[in-house]
Amino acid sequence: MKCSIFILAVFLLSLFSAPAQSSRADSPSQHIILCGGPSLLSWEKLRRKTERHDRWWANFIRASTIRFGIIRRAYGENSKVTWIVYRKGYQIRQQEDGVPYVKYINDLAVKYKVRLVWINTGDQAINAINKHPSRSVRTFDFFGHSNKHCFMLDYGSEVLGASKAWIHEKNLWKLKGSIYAPGAVCQSYGCHTGESMSAFWKKALGHSLVGARGKTDYAMVGRGKMPHVNGRWIY
Repeated sequence: MKCSIFILAVFLLSLFSAPAQSSRADSPSQHIILCGGPSLLSWEKLRRKTERHDRWWANFIRASTIRFGIIRRAYGENSKVTWIVYRKGYQIRQQEDGVPYVKYINDLAVKYKVRLVWINTGDQAINAINKHPSRSVRTFDFFGHSNKHCFMLDYGSEVLGASKAWIHEKNLWKLKGSIYAPGAVCQSYGCHTGESMSAFWKKALGHSLVGARGKTDYAMVGRGKMPHVNGRWIY
């Protein structure tokens, strides 16, 4: 009698636990791409040639779409990508160029089957990141301007050579480290973030942030290649 009850209990336990384990294994991985905005071309022309940044409006956008493909090949076609984009920068640049960049970005999100979240402030970006489920995010990438202390979502679109929207290293504690899966890969493709911000990220979130020691170069993204660092990556 006791043996029969034990067998029945084991059967019922396996019946109720198996679907939950299967659903976790089959659930698509989550990925976050944070994308800053471009500078105004008219202001960039005032700089020395060696200091100009965004002659092409889509440096960070094209880098994002290249990354979409890399993620899908590495983690599966069903991977869920959240694309968080600084809207105001592209609105201002489209007014200058007379081209509907915001529409282009919306169309790209549909084409690549990613969830587009428009933001205009650093706090909005933080809120969008934190909405992801616990232990679900496998990768985080930042494409945009930066210095060693912050992601600059805006740089040179409203004020020449200055930023009006950012996430500073001292505000990284607002981000939830719990959303990242074990072994999550986080990387900033902005300039200099490996020189300070990566250490703050590790302390605040408990995960490493690969960052650049030196400047990053987006010159080849138009040819389908990821940005590279003129220096070295800090892991």
